[in-house]
Amino acid sequence: MTARGAKWYKRLALRRPELRERRRGAVSAAPHLDRIDQRLIESLQKNGREPFRRIAAEVGVSEATIRARYGRLTRDDVLQVVAVTNPLGLGFEQALVGVRISGPSDAVADEIAQWPEADYVVVSAGQFDLLVEVVARDRRELLELTNRMRAVDGVVSTETFFYLEMWKQIYDWGERTRRAGP
Repeated sequence: MTARGAKWYKRLALRRPELRERRRGAVSAAPHLDRIDQRLIESLQKNGREPFRRIAAEVGVSEATIRARYGRLTRDDVLQVVAVTNPLGLGFEQALVGVRISGPSDAVADEIAQWPEADYVVVSAGQFDLLVEVVARDRRELLELTNRMRAVDGVVSTETFFYLEMWKQIYDWGERTRRAGP
């Protein structure tokens, strides 16, 4: 594993529990986003380091308005500005795990969402009750993670889909939302 990869993994493992708890359910109901919110999101998706002053000039509002909107969007878990990496490119193993559950999914989702190796946990409809994306140092750790998942109360079975290559990963929802929105 490269030094850069180890640093990324350490950051992943050190996520603060209070932030994980706060994020639970944040995307269940879509907030109302007006034109200013949408333009702010689009600007930051193009360049996450774009100065608020420049965005404000582009949108036609004050820098204080952009700063306040940014604060609200991040506080409400609508927006998170981060450096996105490809874990496979950093030497990690990545997989999507489909989880079948007996009973309500909340307790299982809550437990797995606390794991630093789980970077994406959603309740789903269809063949699986939960979909969990995990990042691990190697295949051995992936095996340990799936064994740990199967040991969680309420988990009936899991099915693991290993990521072999990353072909597409995008985060430009702002522009699509504006085109499809009200």
